[in-house]
Amino acid sequence: MPKDTSDAPEQLISGGHLVAKALKNEGVDVIYTLCGGHIIDIYDGCVDEGIDVIDVRHEQVAAHAADGHARITGKPGCAVVTAGPGTTDAVTGVANAFRAESPMLLIGGQGAHSQHKMGSLQDLPHVDMMAPITKFAATVPVTARVADLVSMAFRECYHGAPGPSFLEIPRDVLDAKVPVSSARVPKAGGYRASTRTAGDPAAVERLADLLVHAEKPAILLGGQVWTARATEPAIDLVRQLNLPAYMNGAGRGTLPPGDPNHFQLSRRHAFGNADVIVIVGTPFDFRMGYGKRLSPDATVVQIDLDYRTVGKNRDVDLGIVGDPGLILAAVAEAATGRLNGGASRRKEWLEELRAVEAKAIEKRLPQLRSDASPIHPYRLVSEINDFLTEDSIYIGDGGDIVTFSGQVVQPKSPGHWMDPGPLGTLGVGIPFVMAAKHARPEAEVVALFGDGAFSLTGWDFETLVRFDLPFVGIVGNNSSMNQIRYGQKAKYGDARERVGNTLGDVPFDQFARMLGGYGEEVRDPADIRPALERARESGKPSLINVWVDPDAYAPGTMNQTMYK
Repeated sequence: MPKDTSDAPEQLISGGHLVAKALKNEGVDVIYTLCGGHIIDIYDGCVDEGIDVIDVRHEQVAAHAADGHARITGKPGCAVVTAGPGTTDAVTGVANAFRAESPMLLIGGQGAHSQHKMGSLQDLPHVDMMAPITKFAATVPVTARVADLVSMAFRECYHGAPGPSFLEIPRDVLDAKVPVSSARVPKAGGYRASTRTAGDPAAVERLADLLVHAEKPAILLGGQVWTARATEPAIDLVRQLNLPAYMNGAGRGTLPPGDPNHFQLSRRHAFGNADVIVIVGTPFDFRMGYGKRLSPDATVVQIDLDYRTVGKNRDVDLGIVGDPGLILAAVAEAATGRLNGGASRRKEWLEELRAVEAKAIEKRLPQLRSDASPIHPYRLVSEINDFLTEDSIYIGDGGDIVTFSGQVVQPKSPGHWMDPGPLGTLGVGIPFVMAAKHARPEAEVVALFGDGAFSLTGWDFETLVRFDLPFVGIVGNNSSMNQIRYGQKAKYGDARERVGNTLGDVPFDQFARMLGGYGEEVRDPADIRPALERARESGKPSLINVWVDPDAYAPGTMNQTMYK
């Protein structure tokens, strides 16, 4: 006879273990965290669920790493921090993910419900603070709802354009145990619908017609092309219709350098002279001159995941809301067989743009090959570009030095460019390295830092050593916050150019060695490439400290509107 279990005690589960189960069901395989008494039961649950726990030295790093994880993998990242200062330290990372449209969940601790409004340890109104910079922010009210709220937070990450969510979990809710039967644990794959929409068919047909008949078209492939993993349909459309393609943000690398449709340095000329301009997955923000850099005579089309972005700051002739991959594929299908897509008529237009690119490179060539010391930043970023392989993930973390690199460094594959995005946050470099190398241990990670940027989160270089996450790091060291210094010089004159922006001469190579990594100092440009090769061969986290000319400014820095 079967054994009578009616009197057996019902199995109990804690809030922390419910968090871990919900993370596992979402496909989360790692959390980035800094420990605190409010959150340790989540760690216990992660151990049982086989989720890696990477503990860092600052909560900003944890949040940036969760953001970086989402960018690399296409799956949401997760950071777990304690209450009060733990959560406020993570605000910058969440804000960066918000502006960059990166899906991540931040879980913050909170004092016990039983001590509400009593002044418990590290008690702050976290939800009120996080609401403006997240797509969803809530408190978990009872233990039985823990997994349910985690799943809800992940679902909200994908409403419209992706973004971050925040949950605070009071300590007594997290530590309490409830019968398994009373806890709602949404089933993996059963609580989120597909958010991929193909756009208005009539608008798709109109865009196909515009592109087929355009004489001088141009297309900008922005960050959402990578977010939506729309690389293949983007390439298919560009090649089928013979469109000059420009890429920004995470869209860099959609087409490899050397591709006949890959353009970079002629964007201003193209946008000033094109008759049809298609902007994919990029808002008309400061990077686009708020739309003013587009020819007023051009027919402008904007494609975006978020309805609120289309037509913001600049009128458009056609706006299509939906998944860039589905939309671009549908446009290509609609254009198939029609006047050869207009492709053959665009040869002269592409030749015109290529000539503009060649002239820009020729003008810059002396600096790219300069043997001067201190080293010209163009020489440094040129050496880095030549050093990258097909599978090198490039990360830029800095102001002026990374502005130089944006004109020269060309990732050779999709998803191989990482920068903070439109918030312009310094300090993302080390956490992005952490996330990229953990998610893709077989890939090489190369990171360029400004000396000011590295200083913000650089102590977590030790975390990379501790978790054996090697990368090739370069510090473009000019002992200055040069992007700001230029503005002060331009606005107030030479006598006041160095107020509040000058740093010490820090030998970052020694810092790397002190923490167990590999380090070298470079003052001669001929030594850059050999030093990079030795860093690659070391198999360790590395920093090559390159002393660059403090009086050289990137054109992008000098052209910033805030200094005009």
